[in-house]
Amino acid sequence: DFYKTGSVRCPPSVSVHELREACDYLLIPFDAETIKCQNLRGLLHELSNEGARQQFELFLEDLIMPQMVQAAQQGDRECHIVMLTDEDVVDWDDEYPPQTGEEEAHIIHSNHMSRFFKYIENRDVAKQVLKERGLKKIRLGIEGYPTYKEKVRKRPGGRPEVIYNYVQRPFLRMSWEKEEARSRHVDFQCVKSKSITNLASAAADTPQDQGMVQQQQDGTLNVIPPQPSPSEPYPGMQLPPEGDVD
Repeated sequence: DFYKTGSVRCPPSVSVHELREACDYLLIPFDAETIKCQNLRGLLHELSNEGARQQFELFLEDLIMPQMVQAAQQGDRECHIVMLTDEDVVDWDDEYPPQTGEEEAHIIHSNHMSRFFKYIENRDVAKQVLKERGLKKIRLGIEGYPTYKEKVRKRPGGRPEVIYNYVQRPFLRMSWEKEEARSRHVDFQCVKSKSITNLASAAADTPQDQGMVQQQQDGTLNVIPPQPSPSEPYPGMQLPPEGDVD
């Protein structure tokens, strides 16, 4: 149909996503002038995915990439970006800053990008683009971010409690760390080894008939003879054979 009429009519039995994949394989342009179908929601969804990819690549080059470069020049290997609107004002108290957990967050003021990331489908497209660019540990979402101090509440005999105004804004976090498994601290669990490494540890697991070893404070080792067993009341004495005892 495309080579005859210049348009493709999507049958009701075919999903728009499958038609999109077929058009990509056959190098047929997928747009509103070429594709005709009754499922407008599916058509607009595919068009939005393509538009979101192109728009996010612009955001990545113009706004996000400079923040990532700034973090890399500071020696960081990950970047946390909060996208505020042009009207948001960040005014933190130097003496009582908010407990955000992300003190080194980079701020981007952009109404367009803040509105772009409020859709979960756009965040999925952006995450896919970042994965294709080789980034890892990608997180995209919406969280509360403190902007300015509203009031200070005095606690009796304690530290003043500062209440900040929080706004729900999109955030983006990604990492370009290559050796992440080596740079993390590893806690090793102490387990009892079956191998004998020294005399002191070997004596702890030896039977009673093998003697005991004690280690003094100066590092010397004292060997204690084995204790006699009930069957050997006098291990150091040679008893005469039975029948020869007077």
